[in-house]
Formats: sequence, C-alpha cells, structure tokens
Amino acid sequence: MTVSAYKPDLAAVTPAYLGADDLKVAASILYNAYFDDPLFVDIFQAEREGYEARLRSAIREEINTFWESEQPLIGLYDDGRLLAVSCMIGPDASFGAGRFWHWRLKMLLTAGYLGTKQMIAKEEKVRDKIPAQNYYMLSLIGVHPDHQDIGLGHVLMSAMLSLLDEDMQSEGIGVLVTLPKCLSFFKDAQFKHVDDIEVGNITGKVMFRPTSV
Repeated sequence: MTVSAYKPDLAAVTPAYLGADDLKVAASILYNAYFDDPLFVDIFQAEREGYEARLRSAIREEINTFWESEQPLIGLYDDGRLLAVSCMIGPDASFGAGRFWHWRLKMLLTAGYLGTKQMIAKEEKVRDKIPAQNYYMLSLIGVHPDHQDIGLGHVLMSAMLSLLDEDMQSEGIGVLVTLPKCLSFFKDAQFKHVDDIEVGNITGKVMFRPTSV
C-alpha cells in the first residue's frame, strides 16, 4: 500500500507513549509541522543556506532530550504506523527552560549562539506568563503531512488531556502559539489566551488550559 493510498481509520487509531524505534519518524513529522512556523523560521534563520539541516537537527535533539529525560511523548498509531506526535514537559521544574548542558552544547552547534539563546528565552518568557506552578507544557505537536485535516489533532489532544486528568497534582497545560491558523485548534480544546510575548522578531500567544474546566 502506498502512502497516498493509505487512509487511517479514526476509530482504530490509538494513543500510546512513543518507543525508541519511533523517534526518527516522530522527528520527521515534527520537522514538517514546524518548517513554516514563524518562530522556527526566525530562530534558525530560514534566509540562510542550511535552514533545513539546522531545523532537522534541532528537532532531533529536542526529541532525544525529551526521551532521555522521560518526558511525555505521546503518539497516535494505526496498526503500528505513527500518525501524530506531541512532546510535553512535565511539572518537574528541573526540566525547564535551562535544560541540560549537553543539550545546550548540541543546540549551540546546530542553531548558533543567538538561536540557542532565543530558544531558552522563549521557554523562560512562556513560563513567566503561565498562571500556575505545577503544570505541563506542550512543546511540540504535529500530524503526518499526508493525514492532516481529518481529526487526528483532536484525538491527540484528547490523549494529552487524559494524561492531565490522571495527574492529580497538575494544574493544567500551557502552550505558545505562533501560527494564527492554530489558534482555533487550541480554543476548541478550551485553552485561554494569557498574554503575548516577543521572541526575536516574532510575537506569540501564551495559552493555558486549567485541568478543571
């Protein structure tokens, strides 16, 4: 069956945590999801040669860091095929805006000093705006480009919100939205606009969804 002929059955799609063998496919899905995102275009300097390689390497390092740190990586599967993925940061403050030194070093080599500084500043600014202490942060989310606009994003969101419901200590989930077309998706999931922040040349909207809505 070719990719173009394959049509996922939403009734058969199941959420699960990613396995080690899924990381490469997850990175590919997220690369396509964020290729045109204004924040990533600005940070990784899309006007310069090598943008694709810098972005791909940065996303790969992000996913590997999430995996090694046992942060929630949730995927949607249909018969073993990964269709969508989300990367969340748990309420543990030790995995926050600072990340780890080895991550910073790898990101410096990938994005350069300015890009790395902006990545870290982004998380710090977002966290300063979130109206909670113990919460999840949605860092990355994407649906396979061949299977968008059929409801997979909403199924994935339901899986993430179920994780929140199971965590009695969590106050909610936050996200930074830089693509206007994505605002309705988060509003449908009852995220509320908290404030705007500026990262580099880009303005983004910090949104938050309390656990109890």
